[in-house]
Amino acid sequence: MKKQTIIVTGAASGIGKGIAKYFLDRGDNVVINSVTPSSLEKTYNEFGAGDNLAMFAGDVSNKQTGEQLVKIALEKFGSVDVLVNNAGIFDSKPFLEVDEAYLDKFLTTNFKGTYFTTQSAISQMLKQKDGVVINIGTPLVNHGLGGWPASAPVSSKGAIHALTIQLAAEFGRQNIRVNTVAPGVIRTPMHGDKSDLSAGLHLLNRVGEVDDVAEMVYTVAKSTFITVSIINVDGGKGAGHNLN
Repeated sequence: MKKQTIIVTGAASGIGKGIAKYFLDRGDNVVINSVTPSSLEKTYNEFGAGDNLAMFAGDVSNKQTGEQLVKIALEKFGSVDVLVNNAGIFDSKPFLEVDEAYLDKFLTTNFKGTYFTTQSAISQMLKQKDGVVINIGTPLVNHGLGGWPASAPVSSKGAIHALTIQLAAEFGRQNIRVNTVAPGVIRTPMHGDKSDLSAGLHLLNRVGEVDDVAEMVYTVAKSTFITVSIINVDGGKGAGHNLN
C-alpha cells in the first residue's frame, strides 16, 4: 500500500494513540496532536521519536492548531493524505441542568475542533486532488440511552455525523473521501478498570479494544472507494443490548 501522511488529533492516549501507533507500525508518516504538551511528548518518545513521526501540541478548537498541523505535515513529509479527527470530550449531565458554558465546551472541542481542523486539511487535499478525512463519532447519535443523560456531547457528535455527509458530497468530485467511525465502549485509560462493566451494552457482550477501532480507521484510510459512510465499530451497541 502507498505510504501516507496521517494527522491524528487527540493522540496522546486512548483511541487516538492506538490509531497513531497502528499507522506507524505499518510504515506511514504520522503527525500526532494533543492539547496537553507533557502527555504528547511522552507519547512521542514512547513511539520512538523516529523520522516518520512529528508532533504539535495545541487545542483543536483553535483554528490555528489545524493550520499548524498541516504545515508540519507538509514541511516534514510533503503531503496531508489522511486526517483523523479523534480529539473530543464526553460527559454525562441531565438535560435540565445543562447551562450555556457546559454545552459550549462540547460544541467547541468536538464540533468546532473537527470543523476547522478539517478545513485546514481539505485546503491541502484539494491541491493534491486526493485525501481522506475520518471523524470519530458515536453510535449514540442514533441510539439513545435512557438513564444516562448525555444530550450535550451526543448533540455535538451528531453535528459531526452530519458534517461527514455534507463534506463527502461537496468534495467527492475532487477525490476527497469523508467518513465517520463510531466506536462503542473501548477499553482505554478514560474508563479506568471499569470498562468491562459496560459489556452488556454490546450484543457481543464485551467491550472493544483500541485496535478494533484502529484497524477500521486504517482500512478506511487505505480505501479509494469508501466515502460518506458512518461505520459502527461497536460490538452491536447501536443495534441492541444484552439483558444480563
